[in-house]
Amino acid sequence: MPRSLFLLLALIGLVAGAVPAAATPHHHDGWVRPLAQAHAHNDYEHDRPLFDALSHGFTSVEADIYLVDGDLLVAHDPEDLDPARTLESLYLEPLRRLVLTGGIYKGRWVDFQLLIDLKTEGESTYAALDRLLRSPRYAFLWTSYRWGHVWRGPVTAVVSGNRPRATMEAQRSRVAFYDGRIADPNDLGPGSPAKLTPLVSDNWTKLFTWTGVGEMPADERAELRSIVRTAHRAGQRVRFWATPDAPGPAREAIWRELVDAGVDHINTDDLAGLESFLRHDARGDAA
Repeated sequence: MPRSLFLLLALIGLVAGAVPAAATPHHHDGWVRPLAQAHAHNDYEHDRPLFDALSHGFTSVEADIYLVDGDLLVAHDPEDLDPARTLESLYLEPLRRLVLTGGIYKGRWVDFQLLIDLKTEGESTYAALDRLLRSPRYAFLWTSYRWGHVWRGPVTAVVSGNRPRATMEAQRSRVAFYDGRIADPNDLGPGSPAKLTPLVSDNWTKLFTWTGVGEMPADERAELRSIVRTAHRAGQRVRFWATPDAPGPAREAIWRELVDAGVDHINTDDLAGLESFLRHDARGDAA
């Protein structure tokens, strides 16, 4: 995005209607070294959504959303819904304030990802999300697709869950992108351009039998590397969910194979555990 356009949009965001300060009570000093491969699964379940992940250097966070009476609420299950815990209060407003006060990680440009998992009906939930992301207060934040090109912004919003692919694909301009499935040949590789699908994700247990015990089978190691190569050639990033996440040798073995294969986002609920692994493993990305 041209710097002049970014500054104009940021100014519009700065003067747009305020969200109460109580909505963003947490602090992040911004000086942590970011970890390009660290993805906070179910980030909103931590004590300080977004801010705990940032304090450990994470560059990707995941939020599940439900459309309830016009609001986008964040929770894992419907029984946990709380009107005070909105996507706007937990993520959009904090990210806006960080970007306007020096950046998500001060002094460092990072490709920061907000992965938004739609839990309610896809078309209506995406329509509400699209309106919110495009609002004058937040429009300057996003990587966008316009005029056939991708324009980089401070944050890339990627839609997962109940994704309305046809609707998103038909949009001539978008401020969010599509999370494809590795097992779907229409999503992985050149069949789904990175301008729509910059990320491909899948359930580890549906693609691999290895759970970190003993050596990874040679054919599965080859398949993992083939997936990453195919995605990277198409300009796509790779993520797996449902990898073992309990502390111990099996988890570390899985993480080591993911790092060695060049997987872009390593999924975890254990922020400190993954940070320690990436910062102390010479093959990790601790840039």
